[in-house]
Amino acid sequence: QVQLVESGGGFVQSGDSLRLSCAASGLTFSIYGMGWFRQAPGKEREFVAAINWNSDNTYHTDSVKGRFTISGDKAKNTVYLQMNILKPEDTAAYYCAAHSLLTVVPSRPSNYDYWGQGTQVTVSA
Repeated sequence: QVQLVESGGGFVQSGDSLRLSCAASGLTFSIYGMGWFRQAPGKEREFVAAINWNSDNTYHTDSVKGRFTISGDKAKNTVYLQMNILKPEDTAAYYCAAHSLLTVVPSRPSNYDYWGQGTQVTVSA
């Protein structure tokens, strides 16, 4: 089993920055990629970014390209999300996820096997 714990959320203003962290523990050898999703009240869960440990490829949804950057440290089983130029529309609960398949379409939540409990990001105007 794998456990994921997110941290780094907070209450900020437009234009501010945050860095989210997600640490994996347990059977981490089974993890081949990790990603970030977010969900705002009344909205569907949305893909934000992902990293594949096998290829080191990263993926970012169009709405965050140029502002958010995913990175990771495989040795520490940790993934980060650097969030810059935050906007009110970024307000959401951010969830870390991990998948045990070698290759997946990273934007699909159903491809992920493990999920953290979320960390709240609130951006005021």
